[in-house]
Amino acid sequence: MTDESWAGWYRDRHGSEAVILTTDGRQLRIRVRGTDFEGESFDRLGPVAGASPGSGQFDLADGVLGDCVLEWDLPIPVLVSGAVRHATLSCLLSLRRADPDLFLALHLDGAVYESQRAEGDFASALATIRRVLPPDIHLQICTACALSGYLPASGRGISGGLGCFREVKDAYREAVEGSGVERLWDRRSGVVQEVWSCHEFEPRPAGVEFTAASGAGRRPCAPGPAGRAVIGRLGAFPLEHA
Repeated sequence: MTDESWAGWYRDRHGSEAVILTTDGRQLRIRVRGTDFEGESFDRLGPVAGASPGSGQFDLADGVLGDCVLEWDLPIPVLVSGAVRHATLSCLLSLRRADPDLFLALHLDGAVYESQRAEGDFASALATIRRVLPPDIHLQICTACALSGYLPASGRGISGGLGCFREVKDAYREAVEGSGVERLWDRRSGVVQEVWSCHEFEPRPAGVEFTAASGAGRRPCAPGPAGRAVIGRLGAFPLEHA
């Protein structure tokens, strides 16, 4: 896989700065204030091995970035009447300790298709957008691929953990979504981010969504102090519950 990079902003009570988020389809990476963080989900970004964040520079929760807001845009392919087009997905993620919030907006040809204002994870936010798209427009990314699925009750985070079964296509097509994922999980090609895409994409049939509960088993977060908020280009998100 070839890495992709997305320009964005990082904000917390210590300040804000422009950042670059990078992914190879599975692992996420970001450098903030000279410190590199990585993880397989946006709510599990911890300092890379050997990195030592400066004292007081970050509000780490259980060793990962917390009490902060990330905002970025990324290009994603879409199918419009069967032709591949490129749209922009704007992402606003508030990593509050008690309850992270995610908002997505898909921009295509002057139209905007939005998720709910405070979705729990990428799977549910992208599913919301898929439901409001016109019938001739389809996302061409892993979450909408017929060869992907989650392991039920897998303890996944806000993003990632989506199994790719492109190397066992025939077996996966025959399997029932849910029980089939569990039976074939050890034969997966790997796990990917929901917004990733590859040349072996197959559209998921209309109306078919994942059977695993959204956010099932997400890592619990410790409660924190209340009251701070950050305003981004897409709007205002509180850093923590008021």
